[in-house]
Amino acid sequence: MSERSSTLRDAGRWVLLGSVFVIAACGLVYELVAGAVSSYLMGDAVTQFSLVIGAFLSAMGVGAYLARFVRRRLLRTFVEVEILIGLVGGCSSIAMFAINAFAQPVFPVLFYGLCGSIGVLVGIEIPLLIRILRDMDGVREALSRVLALDYLGALLGAVAFPLLALPLLGLSRASVVFGLLNLAVAGCGILLLERRRLGMALRLAGASALLLAALAGSSRLVGFFEDLVYQDSVILAEQTRYQRIVLTRWRDDVRLYLNGHIQFSSVDEARYHESLVHPAMAAVPHPRTVLLLGAGDGLAAREVLKHESVESVTLVDIDPAVTELASTRDELLALNGGSLQSPRVTVVNHDAMTFLEEDRSFYDVILADLPDPSTDSLAKLYSDAFYTLALRRLSEGGAIATQATSPFYAPDAYWCAVETLAASAGPEQPPLNVLPYHVHVPSFGEWGFVLASRAELSPEALTVQVPTRFLTDDALRAMFAFGKDLDRRTVQVNRLERPIIARYYARGWRTYE
Repeated sequence: MSERSSTLRDAGRWVLLGSVFVIAACGLVYELVAGAVSSYLMGDAVTQFSLVIGAFLSAMGVGAYLARFVRRRLLRTFVEVEILIGLVGGCSSIAMFAINAFAQPVFPVLFYGLCGSIGVLVGIEIPLLIRILRDMDGVREALSRVLALDYLGALLGAVAFPLLALPLLGLSRASVVFGLLNLAVAGCGILLLERRRLGMALRLAGASALLLAALAGSSRLVGFFEDLVYQDSVILAEQTRYQRIVLTRWRDDVRLYLNGHIQFSSVDEARYHESLVHPAMAAVPHPRTVLLLGAGDGLAAREVLKHESVESVTLVDIDPAVTELASTRDELLALNGGSLQSPRVTVVNHDAMTFLEEDRSFYDVILADLPDPSTDSLAKLYSDAFYTLALRRLSEGGAIATQATSPFYAPDAYWCAVETLAASAGPEQPPLNVLPYHVHVPSFGEWGFVLASRAELSPEALTVQVPTRFLTDDALRAMFAFGKDLDRRTVQVNRLERPIIARYYARGWRTYE
């Protein structure tokens, strides 16, 4: 073998080994993108990520089996597979949003079919590369090097997706960028081919042009698909590290959605926020310090600030993008009155449960305006551990109120929240008085809350002390009465190790889907 041939052979070996690292990262990112999209569109992140991982792994097994039938032209086949993965994987997130818009009834079938297709192609890659490198290094060397780089590449993808790709690119553009990386691998493979490069190069050029066009128009495409899903015009759509934020408007009705779940409608949000805030504020004489958990839109803070006795409000919301929108977006500023810019308000972007674990302050009123317990990860915010932490931060004579989903649509989940809060009092602490209550919010339906305090609680003693759009003394007291169809249920306490409230929630809402 000539010196030049040996040099080219070594260069080809390192190019192929570098390709292993890149394609492993790409394959994992496609899996994570699919998991994120499915949890956004179908809910229950734990279930969706589990199903997506299972679908990908099983499909990769099928791909690895199919690779045995490739008996010649291994490098050419590898290049063709990379071009296909680049196209299918790169356009996968856009395709998933399109399927949701145009074929929602069969979305799960088409979604997992797409995941399976990507998985099969990804499963073919590594066996082909091992066989190609085997001829250069022998089986033992090829196998150890390829598998080591494959695991390291997967680690890179796992780190890069949440920390870089998702916050900087968003879901749709992240998959496109990694699709382009697959095409770059294909381009390197073409350079190693000895002949018939032109046809491959043309296919690669066509695929690259398509992905570059997708990269330029992905945000507009996803926005178009979301316009079809949401009844109103989408005026903002943003993917953050934590959730998908969508803001819509139809005439004077502005609505905020997080991960597809409505957070408020400007038409009737006062019914919700006044009902959350003022019963607890009325239960405490002259409340001075208030803790808001969630409530990043600033609407609950607006109601709290109506009370002149309040000296400080600490608002804890995990997503800085939400509080930034509430502080800068004209539509939200018009609704919340610039509450987050008040000198009495301190915004902390932190996980609510972690904040309670670390905080050492005491509050006269604690208000939890947190997402519904629709997933196991959100169920912790309705657990006995969470409520115990919150009660420890409550001043003597203070009150806590939490939204607790619908007692009509998800009654077991609602009464589970009530029972869990009641069970969090602690055996050595004064007894906790717990009052469930509810209100009708047209955008949500019948909605439930829970009020609790170690002090005496009586609905008849509560009065509305500030200007309101909806709430009156009579309306306030009426919220504590439940009809027969909303009656108390026998349910289990929600605990961290067994997030039963998420099961109750899914079972209740499934009946009305």
